Amino acid sequence: MNTNLFPRVFLKSKEEKEILQGFPWVFDNEISHFKHRNDEKSEWKNEELQECSVEDGKIVEVYTKAGGFLGTGVLNKKSKITVRIFDNQHADKICENLDFYWETKILNAYKMRSNYFAKEDSYRLVFAEADLIPGFICEHFCDEQGRVFLVVQFLSLSCEIFRKQILAALQKVCKPNGIFERSDLSVREKEGLPLVSGWIGREYETKITIIENGIKLDVDLLNGQKTGYFLDQKFNRQVAAKFCKGKRVLDTFTHTGAFGLNAAMAGAKEVISVDISPEAVEIVNHNIQMNHQKKVMKAVCADVFDLLKTYEAENKKFDVIILDPPAFTKSAKMIEKAYGGYKEINLRAMRLLTEGGILITCSCSYFMESSMFCDMIMHAAMDSHKKVQILEKRGAGPDHPVLLGYPKSEYLKCVVCRVI
Repeated sequence: MNTNLFPRVFLKSKEEKEILQGFPWVFDNEISHFKHRNDEKSEWKNEELQECSVEDGKIVEVYTKAGGFLGTGVLNKKSKITVRIFDNQHADKICENLDFYWETKILNAYKMRSNYFAKEDSYRLVFAEADLIPGFICEHFCDEQGRVFLVVQFLSLSCEIFRKQILAALQKVCKPNGIFERSDLSVREKEGLPLVSGWIGREYETKITIIENGIKLDVDLLNGQKTGYFLDQKFNRQVAAKFCKGKRVLDTFTHTGAFGLNAAMAGAKEVISVDISPEAVEIVNHNIQMNHQKKVMKAVCADVFDLLKTYEAENKKFDVIILDPPAFTKSAKMIEKAYGGYKEINLRAMRLLTEGGILITCSCSYFMESSMFCDMIMHAAMDSHKKVQILEKRGAGPDHPVLLGYPKSEYLKCVVCRVI
């Protein structure tokens, strides 16, 4: 294919800096104009974004204002993110053999994870932009019978147009028993795509049991949050467990009870796992029973904010408290309110800890940056008249790599604190 046939997107002056640093998105307000032609004999046409006749889903090349090549991406004029860049090669090189190209990308992601995970492990196989496949998520689940199930999310047009090649590559590289699609997030609607959920090909039960850190956990592929289970905290759960032997542990926003079960299996004296969702508590109770931890661990259905206040009024004390809330904000506009929410639960948790107790506090909101999160912990400590030693600052596991230049990939903060 001739590279001259691919439409070209030219940026406004000085808009290339972030892309040169690794940022993979081009926003609509960064575009100067388009340049395209129908065939080699046609004249080049210059068009602004508002009048651009290039179809959505087309592969385009991105250039600086001066004409320097930046990368190849996919156009979607329906989205504020007008181009998602997926490679720094020219488009004609990529399109020589698309099947081979996507197989290589998936294989590279698989090989990197193989340094940390075995086939019988559950982990994130593809982390969207961080793995240079914008909008595409793939979880690798292995159940207790050794069957491999992939859960996929095509969340942008930039990966949707390569659906056939990506699925074929996953089949060839991973040889899964089944592939379940969870492209049911509202972000697809912003891309002009319908919501999709269900098995691709052969169907299985949607509830499976995985083993993580030696613990059995039920995963609901159909109804579980996002892809069914939060794999990003696996190694943080192991770290938390080290502090729990013989201790009283409060595990909040527990979801499946994974943090609490790691604590119980590590020899905790007592574990209380709390979630506001009755469905989540039902799953936690089942996971407690599967792992024979009923004598040590119990699940409580309650609003964590209210329960922390109640425990404080009752003068209850814990040796270890785990705070793993959902994102309190998904936009920069709400960060001040989110800061207040994080501060309140951390302040109250500090008041419930015994002298020298351990607080494992997390945030999965990209907008709550690490420095701001630590600032919040400091102010929570001030208001609770405590001192805090930070023992570790952690993030997601290596199956969630951070792409430099793309700060959204560094979303998870997990801070291990000693409160004195």
